[in-house]
Amino acid sequence: MAPAEHDVASQAAIIAEGVTKRFTSAGNLLALAGIDLSIRNGEFLSILGPSGCGKSTFLRCVAGLERITDGRLELHGQAITATPDRMGMVFQRDALLDWRTVEDNIRLPLEFRGKDAAAYEAKIEDLLKMTGLEAFRKSLPRQLSGGMRQRAAICRALVDDPELLLMDEPFGALDALTREQMNVELQGICQARRSTVLFVTHGIAEAVYLGDRVAVFTPRPGKIAEIIDIDLASAIAAGHAAVHRVLPSHTRAIREDGPAEGGVK
Repeated sequence: MAPAEHDVASQAAIIAEGVTKRFTSAGNLLALAGIDLSIRNGEFLSILGPSGCGKSTFLRCVAGLERITDGRLELHGQAITATPDRMGMVFQRDALLDWRTVEDNIRLPLEFRGKDAAAYEAKIEDLLKMTGLEAFRKSLPRQLSGGMRQRAAICRALVDDPELLLMDEPFGALDALTREQMNVELQGICQARRSTVLFVTHGIAEAVYLGDRVAVFTPRPGKIAEIIDIDLASAIAAGHAAVHRVLPSHTRAIREDGPAEGGVK
């Protein structure tokens, strides 16, 4: 390996080389066809593409919920063959347990892992404050709005200090205003914690706003069509108007450079 390549590999949290996934139970369906991707420690990577292109399948492979058919998929230099330790996952639906309060839902991963939840009370308190749920700790999911439920789901994913956070269209079911608010809140959370984040989305503006880079998938079978570096830090520092000047240039680049057939919508 050349020195520059070795330096990149040493900083990588996740390395995918030639990752292929075929579902033999679904008529030998080829979902992923040679994914090559290196994801840096502490990076927020947005994964963007049309429906059915394999974005969620790739995320499930990283989560150890699906086994790859061929290729190499590693987390910190170890092949992913099961659910990694210190991983959090947020789904499109919040998947909160209806009979448990907000704080009891947040404790759930600790219970699954046999940890002493009492030792995490200060951490749970911090998460509730950070997401504006402090006053709703004893509420049941049915008493919360959609955005509040997703905040609780994010708290649950973060409670055990994950090094890796996987998010599968977590705001897809929310209305436009709540979704925009959640994007702003998520950006603040991730900047404070610096976990490695893989974020699957259909939304171009959302992908650009949140991501350090955007990986654009082709229609099925999924491949990487383009990886686009995003630098909104200076625009964000300059204020709201600057962000809206920068966003269109990136979204145009994705539309123009992305897959032409069945392209991103």
